[in-house]
Formats: sequence, structure tokens, C-alpha cells
Amino acid sequence: MAIKPEIRGLSVATLALGISVGFSVAYAETESSKARGGQLYDKWYAVVGAKAPESMHPLYPADRKYAAKPKSNWRCKECHGWDYRGASGAYKSGKHATGIKGISGYAGRDQAEIVNLLKGRDHGYGDKLSDADLQDLAIFISAGQVDMDRYIDRGSKKPIGGDSAKGEAYYNTMCAQCHGKDGKQPKGMKSFGKQMGNPWEVMHKILNGQPDSEMPALRALDRQVAVDIMRHLATLPE
Repeated sequence: MAIKPEIRGLSVATLALGISVGFSVAYAETESSKARGGQLYDKWYAVVGAKAPESMHPLYPADRKYAAKPKSNWRCKECHGWDYRGASGAYKSGKHATGIKGISGYAGRDQAEIVNLLKGRDHGYGDKLSDADLQDLAIFISAGQVDMDRYIDRGSKKPIGGDSAKGEAYYNTMCAQCHGKDGKQPKGMKSFGKQMGNPWEVMHKILNGQPDSEMPALRALDRQVAVDIMRHLATLPE
């Protein structure tokens, strides 16, 4: 049976719309870029397979603890913190304190502006990261930060709410194959019982993954999954 012209036209238009929508949905997926940007924020040279710089980062204070350790002071997290608040957050005191502000003020800012800042002489990433790397890092800074205070109590350093039973199920099915049910694997890694002393780092890595590893990023899942997992991790032995 012949298809009427108007129906045929509608079908073509609908198909075109479907293709357009399909491309739009694919293009709009940014969670993977945010996760990769979070890993770059953590340890960019491990993500891109480069050697760590051998000289101190130009913005790192020369009188602070890690001034002689470029592998540390070139990591974004070392100055800006795992909670993204820098001097006003968990790194306001202690061995990681630098007096440098965090990146929380750049949430929602134009990504091109952030890329230019990262490529500038002061930050010095223009000759170390590719345009794609810089874009992922900028996406994380602009749109991928999490307000840690919604999920972690600063006073007790414990997750806010959370269900340890659900967390155990999530952990045993998504994490234990590599980390072991006791949270002490792989060999040489600090046990999760001890790592929960820095819950902001734990949450950052749960959401974004571990650089240069097969650890999956759980960013695309509900944040409550991460909170439940952390609630379970707090019960594991040190």
C-alpha cells in the first residue's frame, strides 16, 4: 500500500527530530567529563600518563610542608582541598594548609574563563594538559563540584544520614572485588577504616574514581549511594 505524501513527510520529519534529539542527548552527557575532570583535579599527571613536574608549582607557598615535593604541590587538591574550599575548609590548618582559597567560588563560572586561568602563567597547565584535558577539568570545576557540607558533618567527619546496610550491599557488589570486603585491598593501600578520617577525599574518589586505575566513578548514581557506602566504610576495621 502506498504511503500518503503527508504521512510520508511526517514520518521523515519525525525521524529527523528523533535523530536530532538523539544527538542532543548524547552531546549533553557530561557526567563522564566531570568524573575525568575530578581525576585530573586529584592527580592529573597519573591520568594523562605523564611524569610529575620536577620543580615546585609557582603558586605553592615556599614555606609550606610540601614545597620540596612537586608530585604533591602540583596536584590541584593539595592547595584547593578535597572539599574544594581550600583555606576555608578542611585544609585551613594542619600539614596541608597553604592559605590558598578553594575552587568553590568558580562553581557555575564560564568554562572558557576557567580554561584560560588554568593555561595562564601562574597555574602553568597550558603546556602540560591538552585542550581536552583542560576542558574536562574546567567542566568539573564549573559544573561537577559537590557541596560536601550536604553530605558530611564537619565536626564529626561522619556522613550525614546514610544507611550502612544499603551501603554494605553497594560496596560488596561494586567495590569489594578490588578492595576486599574488609576494605584493606589492594596491598599497600590504607584501609578504609582509616581513610574515613578524611571523608571528603573518600567521597571525591567514590564519585570520580581513582586516577590511573580501573575504579569506576559513581557520579552518575544518586548521591545517596555514595553516602550509604561511606556509612558502611566507617564500620570497617582500621
